[in-house]
Amino acid sequence: MHVITDARPGRDALGVVAAAVAAATGTPDTLAVQVRVEDDVTDRAAYEFGLAVARICRPAGVMVLVNDRLDVAVAVDADGAHVGADDLPVAAARGVLGPAAVLGATCREPVSARAAVAAGATYLGVGPAFQTSTKAGLPAPLGAPGIGAVAGAVESTPVIAIGGVDVDAVGELRAAGAYGVAVVGALAHSANPQAATSALLKALA
Repeated sequence: MHVITDARPGRDALGVVAAAVAAATGTPDTLAVQVRVEDDVTDRAAYEFGLAVARICRPAGVMVLVNDRLDVAVAVDADGAHVGADDLPVAAARGVLGPAAVLGATCREPVSARAAVAAGATYLGVGPAFQTSTKAGLPAPLGAPGIGAVAGAVESTPVIAIGGVDVDAVGELRAAGAYGVAVVGALAHSANPQAATSALLKALA
């Protein structure tokens, strides 16, 4: 399960990360935290936020990834990064991060998925699976069948479904072939993100 930070003003992003990490106590390999900030956030602020996330995750053995900003990923010594369609190409990102880093790539269909894996992606983020209000300007939802089509094209590479994912959707996505899920609103909008994380991890188990 990937927890993607909602670091917009007024959100308790670090509190959500801490709650999620607490829920994964004893099974840290079931969780990864992806540092994502808005495009207008300065590099310094992104770096400081990334360090704060890493300080929460590292003692617990939880993986830390950084979305988009490869320089920040390197600077905070993250486990890896995730690149979207408008970020550096996967092969270039792999060159920046080195061969050992975890590298995720955003894909929506089998052809680009195969290309991303060939270029060095460790896993694929596929979506939006369902309708979501967390991020604007997204294409139409793929639904579980669309997620499954990508997963079937890259069977040896983990596919992480993202977009409108809640605990009720996990079973359908897993049955379609998703290895795991990435969530933003399911935790950021929850009154009890630790309990929400526990429920999601249980559904994924």
